[in-house]
Amino acid sequence: MSEVKSVGGLAIWTQRLLAAILLGGQVLVHVLRGKLHRRNTLEQMALVGPGSLLIALLTAATVGMVFTIQVSREFINLGAGTAVGGVLALALARELAPVLTAVIVTGRVGSAFAAELGTMQVTEQIDALQMLKTDPIDYLVIPRVIACCAMLPILTILSFVTGMAGGVLIADTLYGISQTVFLDSARTFLSVWDLISGCIKGVVFGALIAVIGSSWGLTTTGGAKGVGQSTTTAVVTALLTIFVTNFFLSWLMFQGPGRGGFSL
Repeated sequence: MSEVKSVGGLAIWTQRLLAAILLGGQVLVHVLRGKLHRRNTLEQMALVGPGSLLIALLTAATVGMVFTIQVSREFINLGAGTAVGGVLALALARELAPVLTAVIVTGRVGSAFAAELGTMQVTEQIDALQMLKTDPIDYLVIPRVIACCAMLPILTILSFVTGMAGGVLIADTLYGISQTVFLDSARTFLSVWDLISGCIKGVVFGALIAVIGSSWGLTTTGGAKGVGQSTTTAVVTALLTIFVTNFFLSWLMFQGPGRGGFSL
């Protein structure tokens, strides 16, 4: 019996994932046609950006400090203490800042998208919009996608700066690595492409969060229980998709033995 339920659940999840892919295509077509509700978009940008800023920065600062603690001791023992800043800068710019920021936004905003649109779906508010000749994609989904795609890169950059500040604090106070040495190392290791790649990941992750959260909300059935299930499944699916997508983006951006770049 449990196996039947598992197979049925997987089939439903696959159908909803295909619906999310279709929704993403519809969003792209509508955006290219210039369909945009400015007021809704600004409201969603405030929710995604300023609303998520504090928790994203706290997470980045903590991660930067912990990473510095773990790396500094080993590098100092190897006689490479001057490279700590550069290693932290690369890790934050390429992976930690974009991925952790996306995880924070998924938990806070992606779940809200799924819950809000799911409630509208089960209470037939979506049908009411269609009766009023208002396209739910234009009115509800596109503002959320644009907001996430615009705000995630900004949050990523701010998280990078905050994470570096946390690393500088720990390196200077606990391990005697001066701020000048730490930041010079970061400038030596880091290139403009590293920062650009983090922003590109932020845009992609933002689109995934918004599309998956919105799609799971719009396909909600089963009343209040269905809204809860959609919210949980949307968050899990978005996180899984972010991690898998991050692998392919990193492979495309940084494969090979190395590359030149413009140092900061």
